[in-house]
Amino acid sequence: MAKVIVTGGSGLIGQAFCREMHNAGWEVVVVSRNPQQASPVESFCRIGWEDLSHEMESAHAVVNLAGENIGAGRWTEEKKQRIRESRIKAGEAVLQAFRQVSRKPTVLMQSSAIGFYGIQHGDTPLDEIASAGKDFLSLVGVAWEDSTREVENLGVRRVVIRTGVVLAREGGVLGRMVLPVRLGAGGPLGSGKQWISWIHLQDQVRAMRFLIETPSSRGVYNLSAPHPVQNRDFMRTLAKVLKRPYWLPVPAFALRLLLGEMSTLVLDGQRVIPARLLAEGFKFVYPELEGALQNLLE
Repeated sequence: MAKVIVTGGSGLIGQAFCREMHNAGWEVVVVSRNPQQASPVESFCRIGWEDLSHEMESAHAVVNLAGENIGAGRWTEEKKQRIRESRIKAGEAVLQAFRQVSRKPTVLMQSSAIGFYGIQHGDTPLDEIASAGKDFLSLVGVAWEDSTREVENLGVRRVVIRTGVVLAREGGVLGRMVLPVRLGAGGPLGSGKQWISWIHLQDQVRAMRFLIETPSSRGVYNLSAPHPVQNRDFMRTLAKVLKRPYWLPVPAFALRLLLGEMSTLVLDGQRVIPARLLAEGFKFVYPELEGALQNLLE
């Protein structure tokens, strides 16, 4: 039985990924700051960061998902520092563990996000060769990806996943978008023209497993559905699935007042295409938004 070590295994993606790998026959080990105190993720083995290098000796893969939740709380300067430092420090700890072991895992999967591309691209479709942006999330993404780049010089296959907006039954952004629609106040956010590059949680973790289990896969991959939509179409489809009215726009200034700089998560977006994932033969279960929302909400 092959072993995969997961940092950030207690998050939305982490928990679903651990279940996916466990069901596929992998041994799953979750790295935690407080392995004794933290709530267990299923029945998986939990270790502290200090035991990471020891566990690596017998692992085939390491998946680094660790990082402060960007969608929880206003982006104060302190919060922004935690967002950045939590990602970089986790990456540096993973890299250090790779340096320490003589028998290294075959593959490292490094988490990132489509925020890497920034908000300056407008309607331009973005594949994996698109350049990084210059805003806060872009700079965080660049540093996050760079934190483990050196493992490639150690002979380790590295896969970087730039994840889009993950849609799930519980947790994540969907619940926040559903509430106003259920209350009959659903409508576009801001201009409604901003792109949402979304992915169903099931496809997210299936794609991660696919890339780990495909020896030829390496480098950067966009993990988002092949058909991104503009916010107005997302909210219209959401209202249709929930059988609720679609009519009341939420002004951009109100969202900026409410959320501060974090409003960029809903007012700005990128039109991201999973070009490499499609080229390598991955098949999405939910390539279209309406089908994804029906699965999650009906």
